[in-house]
Amino acid sequence: MNTTLHVTRFTVAYWCVLIAALLPIACAWLAKSGRLGKPRREGGYDNQNPRAWMARQTDWRARANAAQANSFEALPFFIGAVIIAHLLGAGQTALDMLALLYIMLRVFYIMMYVSDMPTARSAVWAGAFLVNIAILFVGYR
Repeated sequence: MNTTLHVTRFTVAYWCVLIAALLPIACAWLAKSGRLGKPRREGGYDNQNPRAWMARQTDWRARANAAQANSFEALPFFIGAVIIAHLLGAGQTALDMLALLYIMLRVFYIMMYVSDMPTARSAVWAGAFLVNIAILFVGYR
């Protein structure tokens, strides 16, 4: 009996899906950084009531949390676009390059969000959204 295990190659675009899924976690870590391990009475992170603690944050911590929320919001479309592109037989190089570009733009988006650069942030968000649409259609024939 010949048992052959079919292993699908984990493409660069699939690795980008993993990176995109980790970006919101990185934003959350950033928002909480410097506050983990400090007592709550001294403004330390409150793991017992994390959402209320986060709602009281201001400035860059609040913006990092907002970037986290937006990263979660953008994730399903990116995952779907990558999967659909693969299913449609998109050229792997084009798909991988678009996925990498999307990740780079999302990282810049987060940096601009935390740095309080709203106009540039919005432009980068729009660019990433357009790249995601390109990913969706890269395999369309």
